[in-house]
Amino acid sequence: MKDRNFDDLAEKFSQNIYGTAKGQIRQAILRDELDEILPTLPAGPLSIVDAGGGMGQISCGLAARGHHILLGDVSGKMLERAEENAQRLGVSGNMVFKQMRVQDIADHLDKPADLVLFHAVLEWVAEPETALKAIYNVLAPGGVLSLMFYNLNGLVMQNLTLGNFGYLRADMKKRKRRTLSPDYPRDPVQVYHWLTECGFIIEQRAGIRVFSDFIRDMPPSANGFDGILEMERRFSRQEPYLSLGRYIHVTARKPLQKDQL
Repeated sequence: MKDRNFDDLAEKFSQNIYGTAKGQIRQAILRDELDEILPTLPAGPLSIVDAGGGMGQISCGLAARGHHILLGDVSGKMLERAEENAQRLGVSGNMVFKQMRVQDIADHLDKPADLVLFHAVLEWVAEPETALKAIYNVLAPGGVLSLMFYNLNGLVMQNLTLGNFGYLRADMKKRKRRTLSPDYPRDPVQVYHWLTECGFIIEQRAGIRVFSDFIRDMPPSANGFDGILEMERRFSRQEPYLSLGRYIHVTARKPLQKDQL
């Protein structure tokens, strides 16, 4: 097994992931979560790593706030798109782009990171524990991992509602390898265990797209996209909806050292 490289699907990824209402909901909830994380970190420009950053929509927004970003991705084509996006938004001066695996992140940093973004990558990584440990090791004490992963529970629920019972009986094995369907949907309980084993303290969790993927017919009174986003925000941190989200976001902090307490 090896980590997924999106060189062959960069254009499709851009259109089908970022250029949709689902992608907009994902970005909105992530920004909400980061707006709560940032005030808990040191004042002044932060050192931020966007590991597996793709086109860099979130990290470009952070660069626009004056923070210093290292965006890394194994896909050269995705990095090209990220650089183009940064130039278009006028934030290239606060960003560095590196073709790298998350496991090699330490080789590209000259000081610990305050914040690491690891969004929609864990479900493509063949050795998730190694990746999470690598992130833990490069964070400064008190630093935060913003982790978003593709939720196995949400995938099962969607296929139940669609009546895809044959797919479920086959343990949801992919028929085609080169698709945008993640290689390794993650069980949240397993992910939380990996994080605590690394040494992280889990501070907050949020479901992303906790219901909107199940919508078939929406009445006009629901107020379209704005209404859907309102309800996604309302229920994103409430159980049982949180644990059924298509993605789950976790705020995980590296503890302070004893002399910093």
